[in-house]
Amino acid sequence: MTTHEILLDAQTARLPLALAGTDTKNAALEAMAVALVEATDTILEANRRDLDAARGRTSDVMLDRLALTPTRLTDMAKGIREVAALPDPVGAVLHKIVRPNGLLIEKTSVPMGVIAIIYESRPNVTSDAAALAIKAGSACVLRCGRDAWSSCHAIVEALRTGLERAGLPAASLHLIEDTSHDSANELMTADGLVDLLIPRGGAGLIRACVQNATVPCIQTGTGICHVYVDRAADPEMALRIVENAKTSRPSVCNAEEVCLVHRDIAPVFLPMLRKALVEDRAAAGMTPVELRLDPAAAAIIAGTPAGEADFDTEFLDYILAVGVVDDLDQAIAHIAAHSTHHSEAIVTEDEDAAARFTACVDSAAVYVNASTRFTDGGEFGLGCEMGISTQKLHARGPMGLAELCSYKYVIHGSGQIRGGASARLQTPCR
Repeated sequence: MTTHEILLDAQTARLPLALAGTDTKNAALEAMAVALVEATDTILEANRRDLDAARGRTSDVMLDRLALTPTRLTDMAKGIREVAALPDPVGAVLHKIVRPNGLLIEKTSVPMGVIAIIYESRPNVTSDAAALAIKAGSACVLRCGRDAWSSCHAIVEALRTGLERAGLPAASLHLIEDTSHDSANELMTADGLVDLLIPRGGAGLIRACVQNATVPCIQTGTGICHVYVDRAADPEMALRIVENAKTSRPSVCNAEEVCLVHRDIAPVFLPMLRKALVEDRAAAGMTPVELRLDPAAAAIIAGTPAGEADFDTEFLDYILAVGVVDDLDQAIAHIAAHSTHHSEAIVTEDEDAAARFTACVDSAAVYVNASTRFTDGGEFGLGCEMGISTQKLHARGPMGLAELCSYKYVIHGSGQIRGGASARLQTPCR
């Protein structure tokens, strides 16, 4: 099917999904989870083809983003079931008021209609996005990157099988067949066919959507995430947090890319950092982290001199930019100048410093004494997520079910009319 034909087919699922009750949607999600696990062999074989095609032209950490395993598929099915367990947002009355004239006005949560997602090389996004859209009562149109197409196609076919078993139309979920820029551009400009566009990927994709989309678009930003080690930090705690934020999965958007260290604690903390991230990892046969150091950090430990762009780069790799700051306010100013407003953390035992940091840092998620790796829909209790919004309108941070709904006002009356006799004496509006 062409992209246009897919969008037209998705329109046929709008009403059945909007009218589907909570039990129907939850049964569909359970059937999708079962079908996903049943198709494990088919999906893994498709993923093997994607991995074979990508080897030699992509990094190991990016291959890890692309790779699926039986455990990851089980986790994907678990994520679908967690969405099923969440309260249904559709039909929820967000606010109501009775006016003096007796009108009951209810602000009511309603489905978006058709949600399109453009993403790159993470096949697990396929099931996350589908589950959230279906539970939110909307059709889901997915457009993945070329590198992941075979994997995503196999996943979508399994999920569509589950939908049909549960009595919901297969048109509720589609994968765009064209992986060229043309299909992405068509989704961006599909006025009247796409109600919400969500891009998930690198800076180039986000920029293209923000600049070119004529349909409503939520900006999911890249993740230049900072951890600031304050003068009042517990060095051991700071080391655990930095190590986890950088190395637990460096290819994801909530991984740390910049470590800022207060000048007073730098002589103690930076040697600990180098030992843990470079020397100990190398000795254990793990990939060491390349430390890109500003001049003050380079005066304390060995590493690579930081280049001009290193504090503005989402590495998605075992690379960490390290800088030394004079005080808390300089750390806050540095973050304001270089952050993508995704996730930032302070490690400190000083409650006043923590309060100032959380008040002044303007990012979607701001942590005190915890790793940035928690910025995730599942970790936030949202089941799974559609992406991390770094904008401020409509949605911010991990986007769960509530952020995938719109609302309308439903007004109940008993024959009220506006104005009465006095209104007829007024001059009509022109």
